[in-house]
This record gives sequence, C-alpha cells and structure tokens, in this order.
Amino acid sequence: MSKQELEVIDQGAACCPGLAAAPLDEERAAELAKLFKALGDPVRLRLMSMIASRGAGGEVCVCDLTPAFELSQPTISHHLKLLRQAGLIDCERRGTWVYYWVLPGVLDQIAAFLITPQTTGATT
Repeated sequence: MSKQELEVIDQGAACCPGLAAAPLDEERAAELAKLFKALGDPVRLRLMSMIASRGAGGEVCVCDLTPAFELSQPTISHHLKLLRQAGLIDCERRGTWVYYWVLPGVLDQIAAFLITPQTTGATT
C-alpha cells in the first residue's frame, strides 16, 4: 500500500469567501442577508433545525412539524413559505401532506461564510 499524502483542496474558499476573508460586495451581502433574515425568527430557526436534523437527503412531513409548536397550521405554513422563499428549503406535495428538505449546500454556504481562518502562532 502506498504512503502517499492526499492534499485537501478547499473548494468553498474560492467561491464563497468567509466573513474575515474580504469585505462583502452589495450583491453577496443581499444574498446572505436574505438567508439570515429568514433564520432570524425563533420559529423559523427551530423549523430549519427540525428539517436539517433529518440529514442529507432527509425529508420531514409538515404533519411532524406542526405538533412541535403552539401555533396554528397556517402560521407554520407561513414560516415554511418564508424559508422556501429565502432558498433554504424546498418541498413537495404528496396527497394531503407536504414534505420538506434542506436544499443541498445551503448549510455549508452559511457555515463557510461564518468560519474565520485559523492563524498559527497568534497571541491574544
């Protein structure tokens, strides 16, 4: 067996620079603000967490989301609509129920933006 070392290439850094990498341009700031605004409500943040906790490719039925809140079904649907409009989740109707999932790469995009580069030898 070979003892070759593999070089890890950070593909996210080239397309999505983090918060500390460079100042945001107007377009990128507007894109990210839309995501953060959608996540800025406690109900939507909990909904996003419940949907994302199903893992990659996982989906959750609205019938499993609604009982977790002391809110009406139309209010939950409104919050889910705002998450969809922000480009965080998507859905599909199957008969009476609607199933939701996190769009691929969205959480990675947010995380890549928030990560600050690690510096070696820095003192605080």
